[in-house]
Amino acid sequence: MQFHLNGFVPGNLQLSESARKQLAVSSSVKIPSEVDVLIVGCGPAGLTLARQLAEFPEITTCIIDPKSGPMLFGQADGVSCRTMEIMEAYNASELILKESYWLNQITFWEPEEGARHNIKRIQKVPDPRMGLSEFPHVVLNQARIHDLLLGGMRNSAVKLEPVYNNRLVNVSIDEKCYNDLSDFPIEASIESIDKNKKSNIETIKARYIVGCDGARSKVRKCLGIPLQGDSTNKSWGVMDALVVTNFPDIRVKAFIKSENEGSILIVPREGGYLVRLYIELEQLELNQRAANLNIGLEELTAAAQRIFHPYELTIKEVPWWSVYEIGQRVAESFDNLTPNKEEGGHPRAFIAGDACHTHSPKAGQGMNVSIHDTFNLGWKLASVILNRSVPQILNTYSQERRAVAQDLITLDKDFTKLVAGKQQHKIKIVDKNANTEAIKDYFTKQTGFIAGTSIKYGASLISAKTKHQDLAKGFYVGQRFHSEKVKRLADGRCLHLGHLNKADGRWRIFIFGDIKNPIDSKSSCHQLFEYLSKSQDSPIKKYTPKGSDIDSVIDIYTILQCRDDLSIEHLHDFLLPTKGKYHLKDYEKVFSPIPDNDIYESRSINRETGCMVVVRPDQHIANILPLNGFQELESFFDGFMIKL
Repeated sequence: MQFHLNGFVPGNLQLSESARKQLAVSSSVKIPSEVDVLIVGCGPAGLTLARQLAEFPEITTCIIDPKSGPMLFGQADGVSCRTMEIMEAYNASELILKESYWLNQITFWEPEEGARHNIKRIQKVPDPRMGLSEFPHVVLNQARIHDLLLGGMRNSAVKLEPVYNNRLVNVSIDEKCYNDLSDFPIEASIESIDKNKKSNIETIKARYIVGCDGARSKVRKCLGIPLQGDSTNKSWGVMDALVVTNFPDIRVKAFIKSENEGSILIVPREGGYLVRLYIELEQLELNQRAANLNIGLEELTAAAQRIFHPYELTIKEVPWWSVYEIGQRVAESFDNLTPNKEEGGHPRAFIAGDACHTHSPKAGQGMNVSIHDTFNLGWKLASVILNRSVPQILNTYSQERRAVAQDLITLDKDFTKLVAGKQQHKIKIVDKNANTEAIKDYFTKQTGFIAGTSIKYGASLISAKTKHQDLAKGFYVGQRFHSEKVKRLADGRCLHLGHLNKADGRWRIFIFGDIKNPIDSKSSCHQLFEYLSKSQDSPIKKYTPKGSDIDSVIDIYTILQCRDDLSIEHLHDFLLPTKGKYHLKDYEKVFSPIPDNDIYESRSINRETGCMVVVRPDQHIANILPLNGFQELESFFDGFMIKL
């Protein structure tokens, strides 16, 4: 499907261009007086959090935004491998794969030897992120990602809709009821603007508030959380454009460094025609803002044409463009807790996305890291509100995500130095020895971080130390569960094991059987199944509410090594749990390796002993244990779960 042949048209790409319209904004959505969670901002962080909380009918959520309706176009475009995995958890990956541009190659251009006013391709290489995940790195308009998240909210049991035309005025926290988890210590003043432009101030009380309201976050300011960092005093322009050009790599991601006119990063966009150009502009004076430069679209176009020389570039349509300065800053904390808070305290207010970290867009991390922030936070909030977990797990959000943001700032500073090329003798931030080869080498070195697949959370209440890492060397404690295909025993279907990790708030334990026959009552597998299903100390028995399905809180999947004589009727009853009001058997819990793509080999799982891999609701591995590690399994869950 060619989306942009006759000009850019926003909206649902499953519809024809003539039928595409802006999503209607519901006028019936009102600000409630009390909610469990108030989300401020309908960017990727806010919508990801709202999408997660919409999974739980017991939780009341309100999400507000000062804009008049959903985003139509512009801003972020890169969708990392890790973000694709998260969107699969929301059952939205297939549409993204269908509609997006896949980044399979990268080209590098430099001044031509002997004619340095011209540019010449140096090399074309595969995207180094290929193979890090079952999903590729793709490009899709941020507005379309928003559409998919909004659709999931709208189609949930709670039918959650944003409340637009509402601006946060102030936030206060009542310390008197702060520690009462059933109370509403957050009080927010919200200004609404009706269709007649009349202003009205309303008050909403909440158990928790999350500021996803951008770099100038009102929530962050009300909480008194400072940003730390600085600006590079360098300005860049960005435009989405429909172009006519004889430049051969316009449909390939490309880095161009000219001799004296600066650099350009080319990112092809979905639909076959649209392209994004990041264009290096002038050095800023101290304390000067790019917004005050009065740089227009003509100046951006002229700068791009100079860098493209000797190739021609004609701009036909620009649906979105902007000029920005590079600043790398990270908030001192991602929640309202301060070092002098009493030990054992927990946060009630959080910030996420651009509200707590700002950086340049060229590494394609803004939307992705924002989504990852609230994917980390959402299940934790839900677990506490539903009284499944102690509130101290909320402390791990700032701990885990701030460390990622600091690494991101370091990467962004290094990357900015490498890609800057204009007036190198005047700009201190530029690495004068940098060329496109250095860019390629650095990009390859950092590819796991950029893809989001190598992010590792440290030991905490909900992430164990790496005591038993040797049992499964390809599943790293602290990193996300790296999927691999397996075969379902009941029907022989091959599917990705990681795709069972849906964003439904459940913990999961993947049991990888040892070499012995699991039917043997003396085998480690059989003894584990007996313990999990019958012992009162089993986390399954201890934390599953009475009357609920056995997998409603902790979901178990088992991978048994291939045996010709193993069949579904031989399995332990625990592997075929009865569920629902009719007590039907679930036949989709047991798998075996695929012979030519054996998960035991690809993830370096000890065949002799097998192991348990404990996975958090955000798909990160929390623990690896031996099959007989009953006591360690109990101790881990007892550290943060609440017995009902």
